[in-house]
Amino acid sequence: MKSNLIFFLLLVYAGAITAQAPAKTSAAIQNKRYLYVATPGIRDYLGYGGHGILVFDINNNHRFVKRISTQGFHPNGKPSNVKGIAVSIPLNSIYITTLESLQRIDLTTDKLVWEKKFEGGCDRMAISPDGLMMYLPSLENTFWNVVDCKTGDIIKKITVYKRAHNTIYSRAGNLVYLDDIGSPWLYIADAKQHELTGKVGPFANNIRPFTVNGKETLVYVTVDSLLGFEVGDLQHGNKLAHVEVEGWEQGPVRRHGNPSHGIGLTPDEKELWLCDGYNMRMHVFSGEAPYQQLTTIPLQDMPGWITFSIDGRFAYPSSGEVIDVKTRAILLHLKDEFNNNVASEKMVEIQFNGNKPVRAGNQFGIGGKIPSDQ
Repeated sequence: MKSNLIFFLLLVYAGAITAQAPAKTSAAIQNKRYLYVATPGIRDYLGYGGHGILVFDINNNHRFVKRISTQGFHPNGKPSNVKGIAVSIPLNSIYITTLESLQRIDLTTDKLVWEKKFEGGCDRMAISPDGLMMYLPSLENTFWNVVDCKTGDIIKKITVYKRAHNTIYSRAGNLVYLDDIGSPWLYIADAKQHELTGKVGPFANNIRPFTVNGKETLVYVTVDSLLGFEVGDLQHGNKLAHVEVEGWEQGPVRRHGNPSHGIGLTPDEKELWLCDGYNMRMHVFSGEAPYQQLTTIPLQDMPGWITFSIDGRFAYPSSGEVIDVKTRAILLHLKDEFNNNVASEKMVEIQFNGNKPVRAGNQFGIGGKIPSDQ
């Protein structure tokens, strides 16, 4: 009798284990992390991944998953340069800009919702934390368009200086940082009134790619003719530091015209990663003053951008490597469905629960592990 009871209890225990197993498996399936890479993301060169949005499974060794068809063509019919990529979780959409237009693509169906062309062209945009508003720079023209993310309609035009370019929305959604590459000043706009309210600088030369820390007290900028970076005080508007890369010569670059085009903070803000186009390197600095130069990482091609996975584990230079941030090891090179190398300056991580997007990173390597990333 006792042996029968033990046998019965073992059966019940085994059944409980079996019943729990599918739930764990299902949960694992639901939590998906994908890297969305827009191409052609290096000028209009099709040799770095062709045309479309290439999706890679971060949880599965960055395995290629699919190619999403996109629009965006030059008048001659050739795919146009992709200039920016951003996500609206509330609108279930990913947006890409080309020289001529802005596209909205549904993240569940992978279908184009709309494509709109803008007077003066398009450059690297940013979307508000609530996913409803976009600051869309013209193509190195004198103004930014404030755009409704749902409809693509222009709400307002903000004139700055002469060459609108990169854009970062504040995490609180109240400010937008505007990089006019014809100016040594970083401009700040009020995101409620859509008016300029301040500026930071002047920096040593015209500003190129930049990033900010999570608290939005500091801005890290690359500037023309500098292999290095400068730091500005976002609260008081002055320049704080000038940092040059040591031990490496500065020389001509194939793209962008300046030695360091691309800079990003790791999400924990412990490190600052800086592109070196001439030497085809990524230089790593400590994230706090005096900004100690820690190491350098050789890359397969000229880097023009750097961003990170949301958890800070992986670094994604635009040359196509996937780098382990902790060990500095190059884990792999992104490959498309034809086993060709993929490289782009426009990529972003999106996390899904089933088929529903629930969180997105950003294209700029902004510091701070804050859940409301868009």
